[in-house]
Amino acid sequence: MVKKDKGMTGKQKAALLLISLGPEVAAAVYQNLNEDEVERLTLEISSVKKVEASVKEEIIEEFHNIAIAQDYISQGGIGYAKTVLEKALGKEHAQAVINRLTSSLQVRPFDFARRADPGQLLNFIQNEHPQTIALILSYLEAQQAGIILSSLPQEVQADIARRIATMDSTSPEVISEIEAVLERKLSSTVMQDFSEAGGVDAVVEVLNGVDRSTEKTILDALEIQDPELAEEIRKRMFVFEDIVTLDNRSIQRIIRDCENEDLILSLKVSSEEVQEVLYTNMSARMAESFREEIEIMGPVRLRDVEEGQSRIVAIIRRLEDAGEIIIARGGGDDIIV
Repeated sequence: MVKKDKGMTGKQKAALLLISLGPEVAAAVYQNLNEDEVERLTLEISSVKKVEASVKEEIIEEFHNIAIAQDYISQGGIGYAKTVLEKALGKEHAQAVINRLTSSLQVRPFDFARRADPGQLLNFIQNEHPQTIALILSYLEAQQAGIILSSLPQEVQADIARRIATMDSTSPEVISEIEAVLERKLSSTVMQDFSEAGGVDAVVEVLNGVDRSTEKTILDALEIQDPELAEEIRKRMFVFEDIVTLDNRSIQRIIRDCENEDLILSLKVSSEEVQEVLYTNMSARMAESFREEIEIMGPVRLRDVEEGQSRIVAIIRRLEDAGEIIIARGGGDDIIV
């Protein structure tokens, strides 16, 4: 029998909560979890025989308070949530809820900044050190960060992009100090735990949010400063599956320039969405021929597929740079590049 809430892990509490709420609610929750989470929760639930009434009440109250706090955060930030909870629950209880929230739900730093206008943020950070700007941008939404990066002077754009890409862990003290400055400027409060931000994926998301001209300026500069990093970023800027985002004319142009072998290899392992887009833009004869070829084709090596898709992506880049296809970009209107 489960008698005490003390020392229980978040997983144990989640399992007991689902038990308390009943099978129908638990089933609805399961639909929003991945397989690993479902498996771990199910194992935890299976180990529980009986839940003491007082424990059940404590857990339900805790999750209820956290849900309310999260709702308050979405309305006005952690500072607002803390103020409201202190009035409702008392200072000590409110602080306990906020502490649980920041640890269990991983509230990220600069939450207030993600709800701010990019132009307003630009005014506050444009004169900061490039490393400080890179840190802040790495925590923003990609579109926000892209707009701000596009608006910064060209001579610092590549430097900031490089700093985001090569950023590793940042200590809580540094984050707290930077947050405190923005906190005063934007009249907001935020709490945070040790976090990691940055990396190549982060800068790719940011660059996907800028206009093509800014993207080219940054990548050209990075090509000189750090060729390997520039190439890694380029590889992730457009992946084969992104072909579904192109217009029909562009896809037809790509198909004409690609080797049939590369297209067949890619189609064999592609998602239904990619297959539909490619087959729709082929002639009926070509589509039928490809389907027959794939049907009799045996197992293929992943390496061969990846190499074929890389060649297709290279063709897409070449056509894009030559201005022969259109790709929708962030940071303004769609641009023919």
